Amino acid sequence: MTNTSIFFSLFRVCPQPTMVIFNSTTSSSSHFLLTAFPGLELVHVWISIPVCCLYIIALLGNSMILFVIIVEQSLHKPMYYFLFMLSAADLCLTISTLPTVLGVLWFHVWEISFNACLIQMMFVHTFSFFESSVLVAMAFDRFMAICNPLKYATILTDMTIMVIGLIICIRQVIFIFTMSLFLKSLSFHGGQELSHPFCYHPDVIKYSYSKAWISNSLGMFLQLYLSDTDLSFILFSYVLILHTVLSIAAPKKQQKDLGTCVCHLCAVTVFYMPMISLSIIHCLLSSTSSVVCSILANVYLLLPPVLNPIIYSLKTKTIRQAMLQLLQSKCSRGPNVRSLRGGWD
Repeated sequence: MTNTSIFFSLFRVCPQPTMVIFNSTTSSSSHFLLTAFPGLELVHVWISIPVCCLYIIALLGNSMILFVIIVEQSLHKPMYYFLFMLSAADLCLTISTLPTVLGVLWFHVWEISFNACLIQMMFVHTFSFFESSVLVAMAFDRFMAICNPLKYATILTDMTIMVIGLIICIRQVIFIFTMSLFLKSLSFHGGQELSHPFCYHPDVIKYSYSKAWISNSLGMFLQLYLSDTDLSFILFSYVLILHTVLSIAAPKKQQKDLGTCVCHLCAVTVFYMPMISLSIIHCLLSSTSSVVCSILANVYLLLPPVLNPIIYSLKTKTIRQAMLQLLQSKCSRGPNVRSLRGGWD
């Protein structure tokens, strides 16, 4: 059996990419039905072109940032360690949805088994909350750099970064363990149509046999505990940062300090705004158009991985120079490779 047949054994290909298949009563009770841009099934191939371009940008951009930070010794600093974690989270989040999104758009693979759906859902939410935790750590880094610059080097050591990374990982393990215990006790209605081309907790949990308010309450609790708590810490950090910056007399110094926060603020905005909007739609606005939900879901999962590498490469001079040097070395195959790697050779 080839790798392709093994992969698609998790899914079942429906015969026609039309809305009729979603109303079929012959679907297996052990499957969910994925959707992507309802009503536009006949042009899925054309829609897949910009979607694939976004996936390629996300994969290449984040991979390049990871490689540059590993290779370039001048980037072995706390700020770039956190950027490494952010790019790793974006890369994993992109990979976790890539199979089903392209499966729906290219191969009309509508059905996904319960087990595959739950596994994908765990990956999507785990890496999403991991990215949220990393954004908190990056806010702490900016707080220390601006509000306590004299203590920055003594507090944010390599050991401190390792401890922060360990705490983030432990937090995700607790989340995975809690969700696994909860999902293990549930059973679901089979053959139900989901709102997205991937499995998303608020979308899946509404088809469980348990009482809807119990499932939604747990989902909202995890959302508040993880994402909203993280966002509160980030906002509080920037209140302190803004207070410190406004107390600086020199305008140029104010502009410089605020300029170091632009990339992180952009990353926070492109991550939390779509996620909060999608959560509100699922929890409060059940009558929202399925097309709007589908577009917003793809924005939520693709916008941060696509924009974060662009933002940091354009706004961070060190990252931009390292990337340019890497590209030049790949084109010339000359001595620039040695200068990029520095003391690693």
